[in-house]
Amino acid sequence: MSDQLLPPSGGPAAPYDALLLLSFGGPEGPDDVVPFLENVTRGRGIPRERLKEVGQHYFGFGGVSPINGQNRELLDALRKDFAEHGLDLPVYWGNRNWAPYLTDVLREMASDGRRRIAVLATSAYASYSGCRQYRENLADALAVLAGEGVEPPRVDKLRHYFNHPGFVRPMIDGVLASLASLPQEARAGAHLVFTTHSIPTAAADASGPVGEHTTGGEGGAYVRQHMDVAGVIADAVRAETGLGLPWELVYQSRSGAPHIPWLEPDVCDHLEALHGAGAAGAVMVPIGFVSDHMEVLYDLDTEALAKAAELGFPVARSATVGADPRFAAAVRELLLERASAERGLPVERCAVGLLGASHDVCAVGCCPARAPRPAAAGADSPYA
Repeated sequence: MSDQLLPPSGGPAAPYDALLLLSFGGPEGPDDVVPFLENVTRGRGIPRERLKEVGQHYFGFGGVSPINGQNRELLDALRKDFAEHGLDLPVYWGNRNWAPYLTDVLREMASDGRRRIAVLATSAYASYSGCRQYRENLADALAVLAGEGVEPPRVDKLRHYFNHPGFVRPMIDGVLASLASLPQEARAGAHLVFTTHSIPTAAADASGPVGEHTTGGEGGAYVRQHMDVAGVIADAVRAETGLGLPWELVYQSRSGAPHIPWLEPDVCDHLEALHGAGAAGAVMVPIGFVSDHMEVLYDLDTEALAKAAELGFPVARSATVGADPRFAAAVRELLLERASAERGLPVERCAVGLLGASHDVCAVGCCPARAPRPAAAGADSPYA
């Protein structure tokens, strides 16, 4: 929801007159769980009884996903950062799959007179589910507004921020803290286990612009971006501790049919393999996630740590970025960077690692859809 009604008259954020924080959403009570999962899986024909089984992860936490609360914290952090830096820009929040719903929030923004909206998605990397699907949801919502006779505002999605220093530095600090929490005898021989959401290998291969697509399960931009960030964090840990710790990228939260290849290895299988190979311990680093939402709390803090305890293997889990003030500052920088580019001004783009800053506008064929659907905020947007 907005924190002011009158649009700014200009300034460094022009041409934008609002920022939209766009997230996945999650249930906020037991009665919300199955309806939420129905929203997430709509069109896939999954029986309600199966959704109740899947929902046990949520019921184990009182039916509440932490993601909405974490988005409220990030919303507050963004507004605080903007105010402290004299950026007079309202910040709204909308979800794909639960209240506040994206369509309702865009309707509110249009009613408030917002005509040019910058969008920050709570997904830092290139993939269909992490980028284009958000763009499809934006197009769906704008189509609803147009059908109601409301002139749709223009929306521009801010670039992927996986390698922005304001996203990476908090993760480095989290690894350092978690490494220090391991038993002293386990630290020098520990492994860094970087985790992200597993996706089908075909979707990973097709992630990013067409020129970055791969074949044969190499993982395209999705894997390459994660590997680059993991290398930056491991190098920083070496520089600040003197420990050149081995590291690997592994995956979690697989949900697809068993016969479809997904990215591997699974984090629990990997911890078991490390223990069997004589590793002294491990730090799990959820680099693929912005906040400690349900997949982090269940798949890492519940399942993976239970596996480690079963093995007698010292394992710690480092923090996600969440509402860290440095991340809020990074969002402001991304916004002002894009605003300057839209005004035709030279832009210095912040990025660490080897890949450089990501593109502003998704090209045709970038992270292609499973089936053709309109997507906003890209070169093929029907709402330019």
